[in-house]
Amino acid sequence: MSPNTGQVQTILGELDERLGIEFVRVSADHAVATMPVAGNRQITGSMHGGAYCTLAETLASLAACEHAGDGRTAVGLDISATHTGRTAAGRVTATCSAIRLGKTVAVYAVEIDDEAGQRVSTARVTTILRDA
Repeated sequence: MSPNTGQVQTILGELDERLGIEFVRVSADHAVATMPVAGNRQITGSMHGGAYCTLAETLASLAACEHAGDGRTAVGLDISATHTGRTAAGRVTATCSAIRLGKTVAVYAVEIDDEAGQRVSTARVTTILRDA
């Protein structure tokens, strides 16, 4: 299921594709993805907070699927995000780190930075793991 195996397009959902999410690295404990700001702005011209949340949940869910293993899947259970910066151009990069990798629950911290390396959003994503 890792993008390194060339299967990313079969994993992405329709919204993820529309937002332009691209994976750099995905493993159970660490994942990185980027997303363009263009096409994902709110009416004020800056990146939409919902786009940050979608990026965070997509990345954490994919990492959780890696952790769950064959025959199992991950489903988002909870997300909490704090948007601390503003960006209106370029790409953002999300870095996802495991907080807890259990048998039934995986929890991740996702930090999203703009191209200048400034933090624009931080999310905590909890996923539930279950049989596919």
